[in-house]
Amino acid sequence: MESDFDLLERWRTGDRNAGTRLFERHFKPLYRFFRNKVGDDAEDLVQQTFLACVQSRDGFRGDSSFRTYLFTVARNKIHHHFSRHQRKQERIDFGVTSVIDLGVSVQRLMVQDEEHKHLLHALRKLPVDLQIALELHYFEGLSGPELAVVLEIPEGTVRSRLRRGRDLLREALAELTASSERADTTMTSIESWAEEIRDKVLGPKS
Repeated sequence: MESDFDLLERWRTGDRNAGTRLFERHFKPLYRFFRNKVGDDAEDLVQQTFLACVQSRDGFRGDSSFRTYLFTVARNKIHHHFSRHQRKQERIDFGVTSVIDLGVSVQRLMVQDEEHKHLLHALRKLPVDLQIALELHYFEGLSGPELAVVLEIPEGTVRSRLRRGRDLLREALAELTASSERADTTMTSIESWAEEIRDKVLGPKS
């Protein structure tokens, strides 16, 4: 099977079939990345992310996985998307500002399970970069070194950021459910909840 790097290089030289194969290989995780942050704008941002990968010939040199590179570009796209739509011209600090703070309402996620609904909403109450870190870790299984590349921080800082993210997520869950015990139960089973949400809620509908 051709590597992502080979497909990208062929796409850059005009091979549309290679581009289609690369797109199909990575569309679902990239769509999931955007879905709980921008709702119906997810597909458009997926397209923008792939286009940026093709146009930036020096962006990816193969020194990390293509998936890591793709999520790095996606993180930059989400920052740009929110900054462009911000009415105030102030710079957004994504380390403290959440999707909810930015006034984003993700209305069309079809969530029937109450635990899923609470967890997704709690994630949107976190600062954007903490939401990104937790979702990439739990939904996509990115390791510490991979997250360090995507978040552009030292690997040691990744661990502290994940720890802080989990603490804030638990607080948000306790507030949403009005139950510290229920929040603790959800956090204890977060890996299994994340797997269910990834497969049943955030994926694109065929």
